[in-house]
Amino acid sequence: MQIHSATFLLSAPDLGTCPDSPLPEFAFIGRSNVGKSSIINMLTNRKDLAKVSATPGKTKLINYFAINNAWHLVDLPGYGYARVAQRDRREFSKSVAEYLSGRENLRTTFVLIDSRLTPQAIDLEFLTWISGEGVPFVLVFTKADKLKPRQIEQNTDVFRQALLDACGAAPLSFVSSSKDRVGRTEILAHISEELANPR
Repeated sequence: MQIHSATFLLSAPDLGTCPDSPLPEFAFIGRSNVGKSSIINMLTNRKDLAKVSATPGKTKLINYFAINNAWHLVDLPGYGYARVAQRDRREFSKSVAEYLSGRENLRTTFVLIDSRLTPQAIDLEFLTWISGEGVPFVLVFTKADKLKPRQIEQNTDVFRQALLDACGAAPLSFVSSSKDRVGRTEILAHISEELANPR
């Protein structure tokens, strides 16, 4: 897939304010500080389409980007950390849950996992929930440039087994590095395949 245009569309606080559009959507979510903004920028060939922040939990809204005027890339608030009040964190979680379980034109959710870490309970809990809701998802193991190939393989195998044990899910997965642009072709190819099969 070639990205010819990528523009910010709007920020929505909840499902009810998301665009009234039939275009297919591909959402990106992960634990805070997993490198989500960097991956979005890498995929779209834009340096600052999604704002990269040194402060984890910066994304608080459902951010929409129009890609090639053909589909929407949706940047969801990260889970697991945010320097906000507990009540506000609950509202973020509620909005994300309603979007994931209730957005009819959502095709796939790319769940980002830090490839350097052992399986984190918060990731497994989220994936167990999303699997139970029947939301289609794939895994993207980020920050691959920080590890040797053998370490990446070992860590991703351990995570996939932990996920299989937790909820019986064995989704498709990609390894990525925004620094080295690893995984870009594969992720965009997967989106192309989804777009070629209308639902």
